[in-house]
Amino acid sequence: MHSRTHNLKIIFGCILFSFNAAAYNISFDNCNKKVISISPDKSTGIDKIYVLSNISDEVSMTFESEAISPVEWYSYSNLGGAYAQQLKNIHIDGKKSTLHNVVPDMGYIINDGNKNYIFWIIDYSKYTIDISNIILSENQECNTTILDIEGDAPAIYYYTINGKRETLDRGIECSYNNLEWDNENMRYNQRIITKQLPYINHLILLSPPIYCSTTYRISGDTFLKEWGEEYHFESMPYSPYSIDIRTFAEQNTDDDKIGNLIKEEGGNLGGSAPCEIEFMSYVSDAVRHIEWQMATDPDFNDIKYRITEPDLTYTFMDDGTTYIRCIASNADGSCESFGNTYTVEIGSSELKIPNIFTPDGDGVNDVWKVSYRSLIDFKCWIYDRYGHEIFYFENPADGWDGKYNGKYLGSGVFFYVVTATGADGKNYKKSGDINIITHQTNSTKPIIP
Repeated sequence: MHSRTHNLKIIFGCILFSFNAAAYNISFDNCNKKVISISPDKSTGIDKIYVLSNISDEVSMTFESEAISPVEWYSYSNLGGAYAQQLKNIHIDGKKSTLHNVVPDMGYIINDGNKNYIFWIIDYSKYTIDISNIILSENQECNTTILDIEGDAPAIYYYTINGKRETLDRGIECSYNNLEWDNENMRYNQRIITKQLPYINHLILLSPPIYCSTTYRISGDTFLKEWGEEYHFESMPYSPYSIDIRTFAEQNTDDDKIGNLIKEEGGNLGGSAPCEIEFMSYVSDAVRHIEWQMATDPDFNDIKYRITEPDLTYTFMDDGTTYIRCIASNADGSCESFGNTYTVEIGSSELKIPNIFTPDGDGVNDVWKVSYRSLIDFKCWIYDRYGHEIFYFENPADGWDGKYNGKYLGSGVFFYVVTATGADGKNYKKSGDINIITHQTNSTKPIIP
């Protein structure tokens, strides 16, 4: 069963003018409000659906045809047009034929000898909206907010010419406040959401669920609006039950700017240790507990750390793969929401040391640097041939520019000693020579301390 989109037309003064290729007039007498005309889908075989506010014994329906042939009236029920019964109590007055005592919730067929005109009549007074309360169901679900409706706005059915039951969309609106994630501004914004309902039958299911405190408002329907009698009902405020979480990760070390870093292929977080990553969470109103988890497996069966903070900044020092996620829950733990799972891969350590550089200011190989990955401790000493310390540094991303006391040294041989420890626990102790080569125009005599 499903509802259809209908083309709505109001019959002012209870008169509808021709709506078929073969022109004819139809009118309703003794109705107390506008008659609403709806054009259903062509597949129903019905030309029109007429909604009358109240069909009393005094309401009559008159058809006026331009055809010469006698007019015959039929009515059909849920069985469809194949079981239509001819109506005998039709008053004929020239080209006008009138049916008194109109029976609602019935289909009618008028045959003028050339064509069948098929329509359905609805008495709206049988389908009034009557809601006395809206409450949150005791059987709430985390992914759906369930409203219990005391009262209803029953479905309005009609039957096609083939006897298929269809639902007439009443255009009832259920509005409420909810949170929507704003990715551009990285925050939740409160919005008024309106859900369209073809009818109400004791329950309303809202998905996505409600994430903030709100009242629930029922208004409508389409027909009452047209009659200037729109219905309104508003519940008391309710707190949210369901929760939502959004998480983000930002790697603080810009490895791309470190030219001597040996890089891993792939787009995951991590790379070379030490690696500092900031993890951030944003949660909806009903979240009361939050926990970041760090595990060695993607299924989080082996959780190494649990951090109960909304944001987490962590420096990864050990090689290997770590999986990180954030879990939020409501007050009683009945609803959990998981953020993204992040994979941080720290590569095994590596250290390569060059033995030549050319500090001549041409922008190429002007600084002596080691190539490295995942070093968590590093020390380097540089000496001249007499054993005097020329330079010392502890950050492997740095290097030596060939200067001593602010002045460039000339071409010559110098010596380095390097000690380092990798994130994988590997210890390095290396020594060797460094050759400075300069062009004659830039060279000076070696400065011997």
